[in-house]
Amino acid sequence: MIFININNLKLEAKQLRRFVDPLGFEFETTEDIIPLEGIIGQERAVKATEFALSIKRSGYNLFMSGLTGTGKTRYIKSKLKDFAQKEKTPEDICYVYNFRKTSHPICITLPCGKGQEFKTDMEDLVGDLQEAITKVFAGDEYEESKTQFLKDYQNEKQKIIQELHKFAEEKGFILKYANSGYLSIPVHEGKQLNADEYDNLEPSVKDIFEKNTYEVQEKALEVVKIIQQLEKNVKEKIKKLQNEMAIFAIGHLIKNLQDKYSKINRIQTYLKNIQNDILQNLEDFIDSEEDDKSPFPWLKKGGKEGLLLKYQVNVLVDNSECKGAPVIFEFNPTYHNLVGRIEYVNELGAVTTDYTKIKPGALHKANGGYLVLQAKDVLTNPFAWEGLKRVLKTQELTIEDIREQYGAVSIASLKPEPTKIDVKIIILGNPYLYQLLYSQDEDFRKFFKIKADFDSDMDLNYDSMSKMAAFISSHCLQEKLKHFDRTGIAKVIEYSTRLAGHQNKLTTRFNELVEILYEADVYAAIDNSQYVTSEHVERAFREKKYRSNRYEEKIQEMFEQGKLLITLEGDIIGQINGLAVVNIGDYAFGKPNRITAATYMGRSGVINIEREIDLSGSIHDKGLLILIGYLGEKFAQDRPLALSASLCFEQLYGGIDGDSASSTELYVLLSSLAEVPIKQGIAVTGSVNQKGEIQPVGGITEKIEGFYAICNLKGLTGDQGVIIPEQNISDLMLNSEVIEAVENGKFHIYAVQNIDEGIEILSGVPAGKKDKQGNYAKGTIYYLVEQKLKKYSKSYIEIKKDSEEPTKELTEEPS
Repeated sequence: MIFININNLKLEAKQLRRFVDPLGFEFETTEDIIPLEGIIGQERAVKATEFALSIKRSGYNLFMSGLTGTGKTRYIKSKLKDFAQKEKTPEDICYVYNFRKTSHPICITLPCGKGQEFKTDMEDLVGDLQEAITKVFAGDEYEESKTQFLKDYQNEKQKIIQELHKFAEEKGFILKYANSGYLSIPVHEGKQLNADEYDNLEPSVKDIFEKNTYEVQEKALEVVKIIQQLEKNVKEKIKKLQNEMAIFAIGHLIKNLQDKYSKINRIQTYLKNIQNDILQNLEDFIDSEEDDKSPFPWLKKGGKEGLLLKYQVNVLVDNSECKGAPVIFEFNPTYHNLVGRIEYVNELGAVTTDYTKIKPGALHKANGGYLVLQAKDVLTNPFAWEGLKRVLKTQELTIEDIREQYGAVSIASLKPEPTKIDVKIIILGNPYLYQLLYSQDEDFRKFFKIKADFDSDMDLNYDSMSKMAAFISSHCLQEKLKHFDRTGIAKVIEYSTRLAGHQNKLTTRFNELVEILYEADVYAAIDNSQYVTSEHVERAFREKKYRSNRYEEKIQEMFEQGKLLITLEGDIIGQINGLAVVNIGDYAFGKPNRITAATYMGRSGVINIEREIDLSGSIHDKGLLILIGYLGEKFAQDRPLALSASLCFEQLYGGIDGDSASSTELYVLLSSLAEVPIKQGIAVTGSVNQKGEIQPVGGITEKIEGFYAICNLKGLTGDQGVIIPEQNISDLMLNSEVIEAVENGKFHIYAVQNIDEGIEILSGVPAGKKDKQGNYAKGTIYYLVEQKLKKYSKSYIEIKKDSEEPTKELTEEPS
C-alpha cells in the first residue's frame, strides 16, 4: 500500500491569511498622504460612466450596476459635479394663461434667469396697469367726454320723446310710460277718458280713436327702437372712449415689455392677448362704489382679483442659481415627484385649480442636465417607471393627474402644454435588477444603452493599497476623524481582504470599511490616542462582531451543554462532521453538523433523508446525485450497484442547500461501506464531481473559525482540524486565534485535491489504486468498499433468484 504524505497537505500559518507589513508603506500616517480623488478599483465602471456622460444621443442613458456600498452614489455625485459645471445652463420654464383655451396653459421657455425676471416684470406691469387705468379714468378728460356723450344722448332722447307726445296729442291721446311700454289714454273734449266713459262714446268717435290708437302705438314702437339705438350708440362711444383712454394709459407699458422680450415670439403673442383682454374687461379695472359696498365680496367671481390672476407668471423651473447643467438626485421618485403635479384647493366646497398651481417634477428640474434615481425606488412606486419611459419615448413631459388616467376620479382639470425634455437619466441598482429589466422590459435596452458595472473587489497590490490609504486619508479629512498610522492602515487593508473573501483582493464595498473607520476613531478617542492604530481597528472589528454574534454564542452554548451532539475525539464508522454557514443577515458564521451514513444491501441507491422530507434545496440534491454517479463509475463497471444507503444531517430542523457537503457525504459513505472508522476531530467541507475531484466552496473562513470555536470550547487535543479544497487556500482570511493554534500544532488545516487524499487523512488508510489487473490493493479503502459491494451484489442476486424459483415451478404445465 502506498501512503500519501499527509504533512504535505497541511497548510502553514502564513498561508492562512494575507498579512500586510506596515513597514512596507512609505508614510507614517494618513496625514502624509494626498487625499484620494475619484474612486478606486472600478476602472471598467469609470470608463463606461465617462463615455455615457460624454455622448449626447437619445437612448444613451446610464444604468450603474453594482452591490450596495461599492461607491456608486458617491462617485456619480463627484463625476456629475465636474461634468455639469462645464455644460450650458438650461432655460427657465414658465407657464402662462391661455386666453383662447383656458384649460390649456401655455409653456414658455426663457434664457437662464429670465423666468423670474419675466414674472417680476409682469407683477410690475399689473400694478402699473391698475394705477394707470384708475388714474386715467378718474381724470376730468374722461369724465367730461363721458358726460358729454350721456348729455347728448339724453337731449336726443328727450327731443324724440317730446315729438312722440306731441304726435299723440294731435291724435287725441296722452302717453304714459309703464314697465311694459307706453300706454295711450284717449282725451275727448279736453278730458281723459276711463274705460266706462270710452265705452259710452259714439261709435263714429270710437272708430276715430281706434284708428289713431294704432298710429300712436306704431309711432311709440318706432321711438323705442330709435332710443335703443341711441343707447347702443352712446355705449359704443363710451366703450371706444374707454379703449382709447386705456390704450393711451397702458399701451406704452405693454410696448416696453414687447421690446424687452422681442426675441421671444410666445411672449409677444401673450402680451398682445393681455392688451386685448384688458380692453374687453375694462370695467373690472375701474373701481366702483357698488363693488365696495357689496355685502358678500368673497362671492364675487370674475372681478379684479380673478382678472389679474390671468396676468401672473408661474415660474416652474428657475435656473438662475444653477451653474452649468442641473444635477438632480430624486430619492422619492413617485409618479408626481417625477413628472410634476397640479394642486387643487377647496373653495366653499368646490375643488378648483388654475395654472399657477402647476408644480414641477424632478424631470422638469433636471431638464438640460442629469437626473439620478435608485432603480428599486422607481420600480416600487406605482406608475413611476411607466411615466419615466413615456418621457424618454416622446421626449416631452406632460403633467397629468394619474387619477384621471386610470379612471379613479373625474374632475375638471388643466391640461398644460407639454414641455420639451432633454435629460440624461442615471439609474443606480444591483445586478439582479439590471438583468431583470434587460430580460423582461423590451424598452429598457433601448433607453439604457450604457451599463457601468461596479465590481465588488479589486486586485491587491502596492498601488491599490496606496490608494486605499489615500481613501482613508480623504475620509479622515472629510469626516474630521483622527488620522490612522501605518499599523492602523495595514489592519484596515487586512480587514478589506477578509470582506473580499480572498487574500489577493480588496473589497470595493467601501461603506463597510467606513463603518470600521468611524468605530476605530471612537476607540482611539477613548484611549486619548493621537492616531488610530492597529489595536483600535482590531477592537472595532471585535466589537462589531460582538454586537451581532449572539445567535452564534447560543449555538456554541448548546454544543457545550451537549444539546447539540458532536464528537471531536476518537474514530467512528459512518459518522463525520460537516461544515455549514449560517447567515442571519448582518452576520454569518460557521457551524459544524454531524452527518451519518447507514449502508445495506438493496437497490434503493443513496437516500438523502433531508431530500425525502423536502428540507434540502435543488443544489444539495444535485450533489447527492453526483455521489451516485461517482460510486457507479468506480465500483459498478462489471456488476450492478446493489446498494441502499441513507444519509442524514443529524439534528437539522431547518432547510439546507448547496453542494459544499457533497465530499463530506461521500467520505462518510465510503467509511460505512469499508467499515473503516473516521477521525471525529477533523471536519470537512468541499464539493465533489463525478470524477472524485474536490471543488471550491464559499464561506471557507467562517466554516473553519466556526469549527475551531467549538473545538476550543470542548478542548483542543492537537489532532483536530479541517479539510478544505485546495482551490480555497487563497480565500482564507482566518483570525489570529486560529492562526496561533495552527502555529502551535493544536489545530490543522488540510488542503486536498481529490477524494483519495481526503479519505486517507480521515481514516489513516490509503484510498487505493488499481493495479494492471484492475484490482485494488488489499486493505485499502477502495478494496474494502469493492468487496462489500461485491458481497451485496452476490447476495442480492441469490436472494432474487431464490424468490423467482417457486414462481417458475407454479407456472410450469405438465408435459
